[in-house]
Amino acid sequence: MRKFLAVAIVFAFVTGASGSGTKASENAAPKPDYKAFDKKLSDDDKLRHALERLTFGPRPGDLEAVRKMGLRKWIDQQLHPEHMEENPELARRLEPLETLRISETETARNYPNPILIRSIAAGRAPMPDDPVTKAAVERLVARVRSKKGTNGAALSNDTPDLNTLLTREQIRALRMGTLDEKRAVLASIPEDQMEDVAIAMPVGLRFQVMPAARPELRRKLMLLNAPQQLIAFDLAEGKLYRAILSNRQLAEQLDDFWFNHFNVFLDKGADRFLVPTYEREAIRPHVLGHFRELLEATATSPAMLFYLDNWQSAAPDTTRRGKGKQAARGLNENYARELMELHTLGVDGGYTQKDVTEVARCFTGWTIRAPRDGGGFFFNEKIHDKGEKVVLGVTIPAGGGKEDGEKVLDILAKHPSTARFISRKLAQRFVADNPPPKLVEKMAKTFHQSNGDIRAVMATMLGSKEFFSQGAYQAKVKSPFEMIVSAVRVTGADVDYAFPLANRLNQLGQPLYRKLEPTGYSNLGSEWVNSSALLARMNFALDLVQNKVPGIKIDATQFPSADARVLARQLLLKDASPETLAVIDKQQSSEPKQNAPSLSIAALLLGSPEFQRR
Repeated sequence: MRKFLAVAIVFAFVTGASGSGTKASENAAPKPDYKAFDKKLSDDDKLRHALERLTFGPRPGDLEAVRKMGLRKWIDQQLHPEHMEENPELARRLEPLETLRISETETARNYPNPILIRSIAAGRAPMPDDPVTKAAVERLVARVRSKKGTNGAALSNDTPDLNTLLTREQIRALRMGTLDEKRAVLASIPEDQMEDVAIAMPVGLRFQVMPAARPELRRKLMLLNAPQQLIAFDLAEGKLYRAILSNRQLAEQLDDFWFNHFNVFLDKGADRFLVPTYEREAIRPHVLGHFRELLEATATSPAMLFYLDNWQSAAPDTTRRGKGKQAARGLNENYARELMELHTLGVDGGYTQKDVTEVARCFTGWTIRAPRDGGGFFFNEKIHDKGEKVVLGVTIPAGGGKEDGEKVLDILAKHPSTARFISRKLAQRFVADNPPPKLVEKMAKTFHQSNGDIRAVMATMLGSKEFFSQGAYQAKVKSPFEMIVSAVRVTGADVDYAFPLANRLNQLGQPLYRKLEPTGYSNLGSEWVNSSALLARMNFALDLVQNKVPGIKIDATQFPSADARVLARQLLLKDASPETLAVIDKQQSSEPKQNAPSLSIAALLLGSPEFQRR
């Protein structure tokens, strides 16, 4: 109880330092003292600030490495990630994550969705050839047939018996043993029997052994439990590994930024298997490219077309075939509205409802070939509105086709409101929740003059006095994703299995790729500050340093000192505040003598207001 009292005191500092702790919209962030953006940082603070803003948190040794290289050279390197050597460990961790590499069609075929499962159950589609996939599909087919009262005799009856494959002691160790004991059992199983063992395991046991399993076996266990869940598993693990291990940290920060800016929701129908290709082909190649190219890449992506329903949008006088009858197919304005409000102009960008309708007409026919089977983008001229349109005062002549939508993208990408809106959002992410208007205008000018060159806009921001100012320093509260990744990085934790971190993010209110609304997750720190979320952060910090997060291991010997001031310099890269030190001192004096007081102190520092801010 005394521990949680101390935690509550630390949280009081966090909420006090962050404002009222109430939710705020992106246009209602509390106004800062803009004079603070004219005050310079010391050289040491500049180094810390750059590492905290342009990476997902410094690793041990990063501060000295940047100091040795020179801050300006390091920033230029981050702005040109294509010239940087990547961490080879990252490639090794990403290698098993197949769905991050294959096409949408292959994903739909190899990781069958409920529609395909029902087709197999009805005999309209064949069983997969792969034994593990077949076993997974057979279980799901049996469930479909039992719900419908259909005879399941057609299913194979050769599921192996776990009791014939493993001894009673081995099964007991897999169920109740330590992590090392489970690993020893799995290592003792001959390779040619491993597939049968995985198939024979009940669902609950598969979940129990996953932290002890090698990546290849872990994937088979996930596949057996639910084929389509493996796609979300790959996405989450890939995002976490990149954020934790990549040397190209600014590019990973921008991947996170742009995915939220052009958000799609993983759990909406076909997007369950379209999202990996969307991030790989529409977002990642363009994070430091030209905004116009990024805009079109997202507009033509099947994931975006499906998420915002544009694949169904057609001229009002067209029809489509239904089941045995003609079905009306009308104009859908969802994408047109979000394209202007969220992707380009901003809610105050000067467009009207008439513009929304006209833009929607321009994008009729931008659709997907066989969306539920992983088909790609194509333009269907038969359902395109060929009439004249007027968008933001620009006339688009009648008789056009796919180029009508492309002209809209040209208009929006060059519009002054887009330059300001994108510049402000970037400044919100990297500078302050309410960035100085002068900085936003400088960035918008660069955006306009460079035809939307994102790298040039970022260079303008990173070269400004406002970025390296007291007004920006420690002015942002970390999102749950930023907090968890930065804690893993700063402690030098070995991550063998990243998915448990994704589960912790679910508890903290930021499930990866699962933001339902098209706004994406907020850039505002005030969105993440509330007492329950902060308590969950502290609980994560406690579990992390005590090696209670499955798949994550911290070497406790890296915290040799029980002096809070020494540990603060190690974990915060600076001195802790007097308030934080007072809380830690009170906590230590109120607790019985501990075997590893440095771990308790490290956890409190990771939950401190200094660590929650960046």
